[in-house]
Amino acid sequence: MSQELEAGMFNASDLVVDHNTPAYTLEVEELPLPQDFQWGTATAAYQIEGGASQDGKGPSIWDTFSHLSPSRTNGENADVACDHYNRTTADIKLMASLGVDVYRFSIAWSRIIPMGGRNDPINEQGIAFYSNLIDELLAHNIAPVVTLYHWDAPQSIYDRYGAFLNTEEFQADFENYAHLCFSRFGNRIRKWVTFNEPYIISIFAHLNGTLAPGHCREAGTDTKTEPWIVGHTIILSHATVALMYANEFRESQNGEISIVLNGHYYEPYDQASSQDRDATERRLLFYIAWFGDPVFLGADYPPAMRAYLGDRLPTFTTKQRELLQRAAPVNTYYGMNHYSTKFIRALSDPPAEDDWTGNTEELSINSEGKEIGPVSGVAWLRVAPEGFRKLLNWIWKRYRLPIIVTENGCPCSGEENISTAVDDKFRRWYFGLYLDAISRAIYEDGVAVDGYYAWSLMDNYEWSAGYGPRFGIIHVDFQTLERTMKNSGYYLRDTFIERRRKS
Repeated sequence: MSQELEAGMFNASDLVVDHNTPAYTLEVEELPLPQDFQWGTATAAYQIEGGASQDGKGPSIWDTFSHLSPSRTNGENADVACDHYNRTTADIKLMASLGVDVYRFSIAWSRIIPMGGRNDPINEQGIAFYSNLIDELLAHNIAPVVTLYHWDAPQSIYDRYGAFLNTEEFQADFENYAHLCFSRFGNRIRKWVTFNEPYIISIFAHLNGTLAPGHCREAGTDTKTEPWIVGHTIILSHATVALMYANEFRESQNGEISIVLNGHYYEPYDQASSQDRDATERRLLFYIAWFGDPVFLGADYPPAMRAYLGDRLPTFTTKQRELLQRAAPVNTYYGMNHYSTKFIRALSDPPAEDDWTGNTEELSINSEGKEIGPVSGVAWLRVAPEGFRKLLNWIWKRYRLPIIVTENGCPCSGEENISTAVDDKFRRWYFGLYLDAISRAIYEDGVAVDGYYAWSLMDNYEWSAGYGPRFGIIHVDFQTLERTMKNSGYYLRDTFIERRRKS
């Protein structure tokens, strides 16, 4: 590893990865970004904090799920993870050394209300942890962006009523939890996120069963209707909390609130097929507009979903529709998590009774044998920056809200070896291409994009994949917990300085 790379200085040509296919040797152009464009990093509480039962924290559904036998999480758990709970000060100093504007993190609900419910005791030690974290960030001129829910519901509310499966109970408990956070932390927070990736909560946790609490057909749960009940609960809980924030806190705290939606972009498997072309739009509706239309437009679910799912999809009551319409204008930005693009093919065979895709199939190779892009350290994540640009346009045209890219990044192959991990050319190349796509969307397409938060600050516990894939710009040795900056971290530091200078 050269001294230049250690210092984070290199030419754009260093970012070109030879995939032995000319179409894959994409050049990073280092295009400009607006002067006020904010960059930062993102994490989630369960993935980095550790301290699973420290200082009064209660168990979450992930504490339970990651200890099941036989294991459903690669035999690993996040009891310690990155031990960020005990290493906060040092981690913030690392962040500050990169010149980040923003740090997006989540609060562990069961750390501040161990049993989760509206009548349950508050854990002041948990409150103190997050209060100190916020103060230290501000002392280093880093703006905190706080996610209220990143997949880790308190185990007690799941045991009591199934968490998201009881809309009324969850809505009331989540509102109480959010009110506590706004009351204790809101005087120092300017951006809130209610839920991270409701699609994943609904499908991966309540249909595929790969995430906590692990509901799936094999476990005997109702995968035909549960995911749609969960989504309904999230939408209404978001609206309730957003409206409560606007009515009680926004004027005095001068903050913003929204939700973070994830989504791939899709290209037709066969460009000549009208069925495949239709399927690309249908898949975006089922993935993104499922939540985006009720939250940002105050509308019903997309008609295509209503027609396909029938009575599997819950109906909004008149009172709920009024809530959505009043809450929609409160959302001042669109939080966008995006990693990759896929081809989509319309299926001709009858779908399974619990199908959630609109009878489509996602693929990495199209009808002509062309790959959507080079593969990263995980098979599902391909490098496809043009798809990212198209998705930015799709979201902007549909919702007309400034977009913040709240997660984007990739793992590299061979990162279990620290020398390979630190000299992460592939990740730098990915970041460069995706930042160029943002620049083009802003300056050529007129899309409002206000910020970019790299996923992730550090290697961490990647849910059911355990400690395998590494997405961090900081390497973590999970035996010693030593942190080592990767060259992608230095690249982001330097490129944001340079891109702003060019603008």
